Amino acid sequence: MGITVAAIGDDVAAALPGVLGVAAAVLGVGALGSWLISRRLRRQTHGLGAAPLARMLEYYDAVLHAVREGLLLLDGDRTVQLVNDEARRLLDLHGDVTGKRVDELGLSPELVATLSQQRLAVDEVHVTGSRVLVVNQAPATPAGGSVGAVVTLRDHTDLQALTGELDSVRAFAESLRAQAHEAANRLHTTVSLVELGRSADAVEFATAELALAQQLTDRVVGAVEEPVLAALLLGKAATAHERGVTLEVDPSSSVGSTGIPGGDLVTIVGNLLDNAIDAALAGDPPREVQLALWEADGRLELRVEDTGPGVPDPDAVFRRGWSTKADGPRGNGRGLGLALVAQAVKRNGGTVSVRPGPGAEFRVSLPLRSPAGATR
Repeated sequence: MGITVAAIGDDVAAALPGVLGVAAAVLGVGALGSWLISRRLRRQTHGLGAAPLARMLEYYDAVLHAVREGLLLLDGDRTVQLVNDEARRLLDLHGDVTGKRVDELGLSPELVATLSQQRLAVDEVHVTGSRVLVVNQAPATPAGGSVGAVVTLRDHTDLQALTGELDSVRAFAESLRAQAHEAANRLHTTVSLVELGRSADAVEFATAELALAQQLTDRVVGAVEEPVLAALLLGKAATAHERGVTLEVDPSSSVGSTGIPGGDLVTIVGNLLDNAIDAALAGDPPREVQLALWEADGRLELRVEDTGPGVPDPDAVFRRGWSTKADGPRGNGRGLGLALVAQAVKRNGGTVSVRPGPGAEFRVSLPLRSPAGATR
């Protein structure tokens, strides 16, 4: 005798409440789990759902690539987690750098040192490649725990060039002030000699001083055709004289039109002379700076020598932060002069070197350019 349909129906009816109970329990647990997960996700996303999150991601991505500041996000191991287009341009990064450590990006040692330290950095100036960058770094501390750092980069190159030109104008103004001061002293002396009835001595004194000043002017103007460079040398000579340093221009110096940008010439020659004058002041008398310029084999050659104590570390002089000034606070703009010289020389395809002391000798070699800008 087989199993009747009625018997199967009775068994199903008896088991149905248990099955429904289990199903209800499973649904309840699933619903509770879903609610808990949703609650946790919303807490983690600050109450934002999928659509708002997707829209916010699109906004963040647009902002990230539209801002004119470079942005780097580093984790606690100083590994790049995010980099925007401007940061790639400023740091000259190529390919996928996400996941690389900062010391693997080919940056300058000074910038690597700053990015490798988990510290606050505010408007630090760094010279890297052909650019001057202003770097800001702040630790990323969500909910009180440090997870890395946020780094922003600004291109300071154009502003630094304008600052250099402003410094040159300021130096020219200071030179004019110094010359006016000397002229006033000479005039008072001449007037006093005339009042004392010593007219011949007054004429001799006035013409002798005028001859010395005119001799330097004629020498510089006759040797240097570049008006910006000639004006810079005359200004630096007056400034050096007022500070008790003799600036001598080699009589054999001769430079025509170089085709090199005037701003770069001012940066290179001006900073080298400033550095040499400061170094000479730190040395023993006689305090002298010697400058020689000449053309050879299609290149502009420049030599600056001083009677200072010399360069203790020739390998470090062109790094950011190195300075001949041992005293005084080291601000963000200190120790940039020679680094800017090296940058300007590199930008023009030249070379720069230094010979240590006693005294120091800096040599610069730059390719001459035609008026159109091409190398001769």
